[in-house]
Amino acid sequence: QVQLVESGGGLVQTGDSLRLSCAMTGNTSCVTAMAWYRQLPEAEREMVAAIHIGGSRYVTPSVKDRFVISRDNAKNTAYLMMNSLKAEDTAVYYCNVRNPTPFGPVRNRGNCGEYDYWGRGTQVTVSS
Repeated sequence: QVQLVESGGGLVQTGDSLRLSCAMTGNTSCVTAMAWYRQLPEAEREMVAAIHIGGSRYVTPSVKDRFVISRDNAKNTAYLMMNSLKAEDTAVYYCNVRNPTPFGPVRNRGNCGEYDYWGRGTQVTVSS
């Protein structure tokens, strides 16, 4: 089992910045990638960014010039730095770890099997 706890959300104004954190605990031996998703009101959950333990990163094109994903492997924590926030960024942001990862299946970690863990989410509200 893996537990994910997001923090850092809040109410900000257009143009402000926020840094979200996702702290991971539990049996993390099979976790090689962490991802951020968001769910806008009345919309499906969408992946915003992902980062592999080896350093590979992905950020969805619509926010690539404003959002940065990073990771502290020693702390098992992923971050999402969001700059120049817009009203359309208002959403609940979730942390996710899964196998297969956004970068492909977990490798060289033994028989990990499929898994899919989510945090409870953190609300980000951008006021225009």
